[in-house]
Amino acid sequence: MYTISLKTKSGDSIQDITQAVASVVAKSGIKEGFCLVSSPHTTAGITVNENSDPDVKSDILMELGKIVPLTDNYRHMEGNSAAHLKASLMGFSAVIPVSSGKIVLGIWQGIYFCEFDGPRERKVNITVTGS
Repeated sequence: MYTISLKTKSGDSIQDITQAVASVVAKSGIKEGFCLVSSPHTTAGITVNENSDPDVKSDILMELGKIVPLTDNYRHMEGNSAAHLKASLMGFSAVIPVSSGKIVLGIWQGIYFCEFDGPRERKVNITVTGS
């Protein structure tokens, strides 16, 4: 397992980590298999989505904000219930195929770390398995 570190800059943000994941896969020496990208945080998620138009990230954050308001009589006392809910909706991991030593994504796809309780220093775990 490899771990990458990143700093998020705001409460809600989506950061492209595609190149960092691709670099880890290349270093792993695995030619055919899978790459598991996961967040060990309960207020952050991982997703695969379009990486061509930056408005997609803005739209995702906007709609998540509508679905999960910042305040809504939540019982969790830390004040970050919305972040936990958004992270649950996004999921904490993604599995990416590896072929010929490279991650396999669609032409418009990228891998994203989704922050919902920032700014913070975060970790992303990357496990590459195969032959």
